[in-house]
Amino acid sequence: MSAGTLPLDVGTVVQLNSVVNSGSTGRIAEEIGKCALAHGWRSAIAFGRDPQRPSASELIRVGSGLGVRLHAVRSRIFDDAGFDSRRATQALLRRLDALAPDIVHLHNLHGYWVHIGELFRWLAARGVPVVWTLHDCWPFTGHCAYFDSTGCEKWRSGCFACPQTRGYPTSLLCDRSRKNWEEKRELFRSVKNLTLVPVSDWLADIARRSFLGDTAEIRRIYNGVDTETFAPGSAAGAAAVRRKYGLADGVFTVLVGLKEAQLRALPRGIVGIQRTESTAELAKLYSAADALLNPTYDDTFPTVNLEALACGTPVVTYRTGGSPEAVDADTGIVVPRGDLEALLAAIAEIRERGKAAYSAACRSRALTHFRAADRWADYLALYEDRRLRKCEEG
Repeated sequence: MSAGTLPLDVGTVVQLNSVVNSGSTGRIAEEIGKCALAHGWRSAIAFGRDPQRPSASELIRVGSGLGVRLHAVRSRIFDDAGFDSRRATQALLRRLDALAPDIVHLHNLHGYWVHIGELFRWLAARGVPVVWTLHDCWPFTGHCAYFDSTGCEKWRSGCFACPQTRGYPTSLLCDRSRKNWEEKRELFRSVKNLTLVPVSDWLADIARRSFLGDTAEIRRIYNGVDTETFAPGSAAGAAAVRRKYGLADGVFTVLVGLKEAQLRALPRGIVGIQRTESTAELAKLYSAADALLNPTYDDTFPTVNLEALACGTPVVTYRTGGSPEAVDADTGIVVPRGDLEALLAAIAEIRERGKAAYSAACRSRALTHFRAADRWADYLALYEDRRLRKCEEG
């Protein structure tokens, strides 16, 4: 489709994310793009990392796999993730100039694929409305994507002596956290038409206390899941999944998303499954499970909780970040982070009551709060509002 064939009133949205149609953030961007297309918008997604998966939106590859690797190497030495890939970003900005988007929708800018200085100077100069979905805390820290498990509060007034330089994005030699924080603050605050969209109330509170809290509008939109794909399966389907993975008898813990080395190291009683991009396969696994156990130490609003609920499966999670917001007393149990005894007691309670006592409430909660079509519609309403506001401002 060329620009010349589009109706005059069509809006154009360009989303930027490290990956396309892969992983939770990539699938979220893909589904938002589909929703935009269905409502008459033109949709493009710019991305930087492999794999390049098919998309309903126009795709803009930023740089190359080699460029990502070089950016990562530099970051490991100089702790400057997000400040490389300059030429690749400049090429992206030329594409954006040609597209003249009405909305630029940012997702994950970390991942060694884009130069945030080049990008935000362009955004500030063009005055295009910017929507930024916050999937983690990287936008307002000097280094890390998550700080909950360390209890670090330096992000509030200025990072320094980072306790997580060896965590993602890894830095082996330098600690540039103070300069990163200062440069991010200057760059991100320079965009006057910026709306932050945290994916949980917990993250919204963090954003309000960050250096962006007094310059950007903040509107929380929960993540959504496809409640048609993620739906309760039949008893026969659950039995088939259990047979497939050798879970016919006894109590098993099943870990999904493991690498080969991790699979080989698993002890008895734990079944490992490699990462899958098949949502249908994931739905079968959720439906066959008695409960989803999510002992996360750092998270904002994990999609796995929502997928399990949509399949009628209760959730047991640590009280970490926004993870507890998916669950109420009828759909799972929240326990203190790191409390293994409480975790085991919660699992025992669900087994004693039986999954059937939770399933209907789990499904109802997913449909009421986390139905993908509703949440993506929230984004479309936000696009239209920001587009109208821009027109009124002239």
